[in-house]
Amino acid sequence: MPELPEVETIRQGLLRRLVDHEIIGVRVRQPNLREKVEVDMLLTNVVGRSIVGVERRAKYLLMQLRPEGILVFHLGMTGRLWLGKPVAQDAPHDHLVFHLGPDLELRFHDTRRFGMCFYTTTKELPEHPRFRHLGPEPLSPDFSGPYLEERARGLWKPVKNFLMDASVVVGVGNIYASEALFAARVHPKREVGRLRRPQWDRLCGAIKDVLQAAIDAHGTSFSDYVDSDGRRGDFQNQLLVYGREGAPCVRDGHPIRRMIQAGRSTFYCSRCQR
Repeated sequence: MPELPEVETIRQGLLRRLVDHEIIGVRVRQPNLREKVEVDMLLTNVVGRSIVGVERRAKYLLMQLRPEGILVFHLGMTGRLWLGKPVAQDAPHDHLVFHLGPDLELRFHDTRRFGMCFYTTTKELPEHPRFRHLGPEPLSPDFSGPYLEERARGLWKPVKNFLMDASVVVGVGNIYASEALFAARVHPKREVGRLRRPQWDRLCGAIKDVLQAAIDAHGTSFSDYVDSDGRRGDFQNQLLVYGREGAPCVRDGHPIRRMIQAGRSTFYCSRCQR
């Protein structure tokens, strides 16, 4: 599933090429995505409007339309946004096609159809059901060691599960949670109520560093992920624990272990992360 660095990479690519383009038409080939696409709403509120920016909130892409509309995309597990010249034949899983002129179109491709596309407004966005519960962005000043310590007060859940709770902080998915916990030398099963301020400060810094490094590397590509130009990311070549079960720890040579937490694989070093 594309996580924050992958979505941010896609956002940056779209921003460079989409601003000031007008959406002159929308073709909906398959409306039955994770939530059914409201075709009439798209045609009424999107066609004929210019794109003035592309932002990101958590793993959602927000295409800003003049004067105050927002076209929202979520990539789900296998979604892609492909931007390029019009093609003569649709691919089987090209579900939405946005025509941006004679030489450019944006295609939403999603093999498993767990993605989403819907329209809202700038005013409605903060209280939209998909957004009102979301915690702070991990790369923002609002995300800090003191904030994490306060949110964890009185809780006894494992720290990895805590970090992957979008109401606590958005965008820290499975890969990057494992990597940040390793960088901060915190065991993934450590109960959050037992962590102290220095550990929270260290963990907050590790999350920011890992996510920024992944963005700089254009994300992590294991299987489906490519950016809006069809390019793969490179951060998979920099992973220190994720996917490295049995490999020696880069710090002490101890074998990397894997365990299951909340149905997801967690990778860690039992010696470094006590």
